[in-house]
This record gives sequence, C-alpha cells and structure tokens, in this order.
Amino acid sequence: MNAAAQFVSVSQRFGDFTAVDDIDLSIPAGKLTTLLGPSGCGKTTSLRMLAGYTRPTAGRILIDGVDATTTPPEKRGLGMVFQSYALFPHMTVAENVGYGLKLRGTSKDERRTRVMESLELVGLAHLASRKPRALSGGQQQRVALARAIAIRPKLLLLDEPLSNLDARLRVQMRTEIRRIQHETGLTVVLVTHDQDEALEMSDEMVLMREGRIMQQGAPADVFGAPADRFVADFLGYENFVRTASGLVTVRPEHLVVETGSSERQHALALPGTVTDVAYRGVDLLITIAAHDESGPITLLSDMRADGAPRVAVGDAVTAGAARAHIVELSE
Repeated sequence: MNAAAQFVSVSQRFGDFTAVDDIDLSIPAGKLTTLLGPSGCGKTTSLRMLAGYTRPTAGRILIDGVDATTTPPEKRGLGMVFQSYALFPHMTVAENVGYGLKLRGTSKDERRTRVMESLELVGLAHLASRKPRALSGGQQQRVALARAIAIRPKLLLLDEPLSNLDARLRVQMRTEIRRIQHETGLTVVLVTHDQDEALEMSDEMVLMREGRIMQQGAPADVFGAPADRFVADFLGYENFVRTASGLVTVRPEHLVVETGSSERQHALALPGTVTDVAYRGVDLLITIAAHDESGPITLLSDMRADGAPRVAVGDAVTAGAARAHIVELSE
C-alpha cells in the first residue's frame, strides 16, 4: 500500500517532557487514518508536526516519499481543519473557502469554480454569500472543510473537528466526512479522543499513549484483538479477569448473567453477587462483585432486557462468557 506520509523515528520534546517518543508511522494514501487516544497522548502534536507547525526534535517526516521535515506549512500542500474552524468573520462563505486559493495565486475564474465545487460537495453552495455568524455550528464546520478541500491538498488534516458540535450533529458529520473522503479519494488524518468516532470513520486506526503507538490497524482488527489492557480498557472492554493462564478481558455485552444451574458450558464462569441493576429500556446493566485469581473484582454485564434474568441487589449469580468472546491480553 502506498504511503501518503511517513514518520521515521520521530520524537518531540518540550524541555523535560516527551510528547512524542520515537514513533514510526505510515499513513496509507487514499484512506482515512485516525490518531486516537486520551488527552496528552501525543496525537495533536503528531498532527502539528505533519502539518509543519512544529518541527520534530528527532527523526524525519516524509510526504509522498519526499523529506518534508523542514518544509514550512504553506509549502506542504496540506489542508487543515481546526477544532475552532478559524473562519474569517468579515468574509462571506465563498471568500472564506477561496482564501487559500487566493494566497496561492489561483486565477479568479478558477477560484470561483473550485469554491463552488467545494461548497457543493459539503452541501452549502446556496449559502455562498452568507457571513459565518449567520451559520450554525455544523454549517461553519462544513465551510472549514470546504476551505481545506478547495486547495486540493495532498492530505487533509482534521484536529478534533467535531468536538464543538452537539451529539446529533457529530453523528451526522461523521457520515458526511466519510462520504466526502470516499467521493474525493483524499488521504485524511483525523485526531480524536472519541473511540466511537474512530471506529466508525477509520480505515486505519492508530491508538496512542504517552507519546507512543500502542496498536495500529483496521478498526475491526484492533477492536477484536486489543494488544494489552490499556487498549482494551480504552475501547470499552471493562471486564478484566486474572486466570491461571494470564489476563483476559470480556466486553459487557458478551458477559452472560445466570441464576441457578445452567445447561450452557461457559469457557469462563465466575460466581458472584449482584451489587447494582440499571434498567435502560432496551438493555439491562448488571454489576457483579466476584473474585478471580488475584482477588476481588467488579464485573459489568450489558444484556438485552427481554432476555436478561430477573435479578436484584444481593442475588447470587454466575457470570459467564463463551470462548469466542474471551480476549487474551499481553502483560
């Protein structure tokens, strides 16, 4: 697979603090790659180094196979959408979208054509003459996206672009960004702390912690086989059990709660006591106090309400999981 960009032994240090720690990363061309992780993990610093706003302390950054480590941002041919959108309030939507083209000396006719093409792509051609203040948050986000696309960038970089939107708009814009990426074939790098966003949007997912890459791959591969406890915990596995052979994890929706004797043979079966029951309409969240090889643990089961047993706080139960749903973790 061709790489649109590469990090080669890249580090970034600010005094005694190491923000990015000797990473090697290949970003596939024509795909949407997410840099995912908690605050302070190095994902935004990595994006800023790729954009050229921050120079690596060590290592090289290649764009289309060419060393761009010292190339200034305006000469990298990249488009970027910030968390704040950074639209010019005194300009119309069309003027905002055409700003980067004007800086590049694009002719007025060519600029007009590409501005309208970009606005049509994000569904805002009818608002070309409006000012940003007359737009909703979601519309402003689309304008920022159109401005970045208009310059026909080698890579489109998105820094937490959906974090300022409400939940409904975030879900809608995930779909829109995926549609635009598919229609244009752009290489997109998206920074996010939201695992649902990364799982839904990514072709390639890069999970970071404390400046290092913990796991990289297709979302289904990473989600189905987390490399260690940190990755599993970040992706919502929640149940961690120490067995005689090592540490395993089970997602709440795969942990079955039963009362009395069961005819089902579970690869993992732990007796315990119900400590909380939360009814959520479609599903039932059952919290259980149990013990594993290391001592007391807390388990969480998320079962369909119409198939869950009737249990109450204090009931003795068994929490079980099929072998197919048990993930072994490296220590």
